[in-house]
Parts: sequence; structure tokens; C-alpha cells
Amino acid sequence: MKNPFENLDKMLEHRTRLQIMSVLVTDSAFDFNTLKETLGVTDGNLASHIKALEKEKYISVTKSFVDRKPNTKYKITERGRTAFRKHLDALEAVVKQQK
Repeated sequence: MKNPFENLDKMLEHRTRLQIMSVLVTDSAFDFNTLKETLGVTDGNLASHIKALEKEKYISVTKSFVDRKPNTKYKITERGRTAFRKHLDALEAVVKQQK
């Protein structure tokens, strides 16, 4: 019998990264402050996890200015959406195997 834990995505095993992806999977773009408040994390914590997800191309980053203030928005990519779905499927397989 194959070990379902092998199908888990290491990038999404961290709680904060999984939370970020869970929020972004709704097809909405979120700015940094909204994500920070929604998840209840610090600036540095969010920034480091965003950077890791961006490096894997799981999210895209769009920078702009709103009323002369920098505004950074994040959105899930197709690669990220696929990885998220596979990770959830693997979690489901783990749970089913335990029954």
C-alpha cells in the first residue's frame, strides 16, 4: 500500500502558507495588509511565507500605487491552484487511510 504522506506538498505543510493559499484560492486578489489582518500574522512572518510561495510560482505579485502609496496584491496562479488541490487530495487520502 502506498504511503499517502508522500503526496503532501512540502511547501504547503506550513500552517501559514496553507492559510495564504486557502484565502487566495477564492479567485480574489488580496493586498498585504488584508492578508496580514485576515491571517493574524506579523509583517515579517507574512513576507517570508509570501516570498517562498512566489519563488515556487504558486502566487503572483502585482505592485501598484494607490493615492501615491505602494500597494502590493497577491493572487494564486494555476500552478498554485493545482498544487493546492493535490495537497488537499493527499490530506484526504491520509484521513481515509486512518479509518
